[in-house]
Amino acid sequence: MKKVLLLCVIALIVAGCGSSSKVYRLDSETVTDVSGKWNDTDARLVAEEMVNDCLSRAWLLDFVAAAGKKPFVTVGNIRNKSSEHIDTETFSTDFERELINSSQVKFVATRDQKDDVRDERFDQRDFASRETMKEIRAETGADFILLGAIKSIVDEAGGTRIVFYQTDLELINIETAEKVWIGTKKIKKEISKKKNKW
Repeated sequence: MKKVLLLCVIALIVAGCGSSSKVYRLDSETVTDVSGKWNDTDARLVAEEMVNDCLSRAWLLDFVAAAGKKPFVTVGNIRNKSSEHIDTETFSTDFERELINSSQVKFVATRDQKDDVRDERFDQRDFASRETMKEIRAETGADFILLGAIKSIVDEAGGTRIVFYQTDLELINIETAEKVWIGTKKIKKEISKKKNKW
């Protein structure tokens, strides 16, 4: 009897320690800052603003005037030099989307994507019909590559933390290595911790 009573008490304690959670669906465009860290909203807003700035500069009109066509662009390495984990692949995809959707430039696959495409072409040499097989050396070379980094500075005292993020991007002419555009976007966040009252 004592064992049964003890098991019931343990079960009640374990059940009481459990926590319940509620899940709410949010629109993907909703601005949310739960922890104060870099998030999807920051990535989206930085990509939109920086691509708009990039495409409004003289390099684009100069290239179209000289070449008579839209430039081909690719996104290279965007490094995370901040003090926290940031998924730069998601961030890079935001830039790709904004550039493609602008209809002002054409886009070439990234280095990793090209490896997959090349593997597919080699497979086609062995397994696809001659009529549908794609040529091995017929890729379109990019004219420009977008490179950059996300950096952060953290200042903390008492229950307040200030995080400063800076995203620096450079658009580089692949043939000449000329930098045709440099953009910077800064975000500053204040995170205040509430003191626990006991």
